[in-house]
Amino acid sequence: MFPRFIQVVQHLKNLERSILLSLFGHPPKELALAVSVNQQPKPTPKPFSIHDLIGDGFLLAVPKFRRTVEKRLNRKFGWPEYVWKPFVPKTNLKTCHECGHHHEQGRLCGNCYKNIGKETKEIQGEILKKLGNGPIEQDVIVLYEGETLPDQQKEFWNGKRIVEMKKERPQWFSKNLLQKSTQQPSKSTDVKPTDLA
Repeated sequence: MFPRFIQVVQHLKNLERSILLSLFGHPPKELALAVSVNQQPKPTPKPFSIHDLIGDGFLLAVPKFRRTVEKRLNRKFGWPEYVWKPFVPKTNLKTCHECGHHHEQGRLCGNCYKNIGKETKEIQGEILKKLGNGPIEQDVIVLYEGETLPDQQKEFWNGKRIVEMKKERPQWFSKNLLQKSTQQPSKSTDVKPTDLA
């Protein structure tokens, strides 16, 4: 059985060679030499070694030296003069004069900011009820209970839309918050110079 299998393989090789010769002609000598070298018996495979895989190369992204204690601590806690990562007590806190909550100096009081936002939402709701969603071309004046328009400067209030709130004005919500500016409109056409410094 085994010798018959070898004969079949030889016949197949001869058939393949004849087909290749008829299609492509004779192969170059270098290829014939390589085929003859490849037909030599293969040596037995030697066991796998990592040295054969890497050779004289080197591995990337592998630390070559151990980090010093100073570098480890700097990465963990930061640098006191540059960025200090642990929490430090704040010394710039102050008490709000309006509500008594604490906030950082130079920043708005969070509690007052929430209250003003809430009041503003109510004012916007009243404006939406009275004036609708259309474009508002005139200024809107908000009046709380018990407030009236001042008699002086009647022409200043002409053409403005008035929205009345059905509650008293909160003590912390001053009229100044609703005004565009504390200065009266100027009729001067002079342009003040800027960026002099």
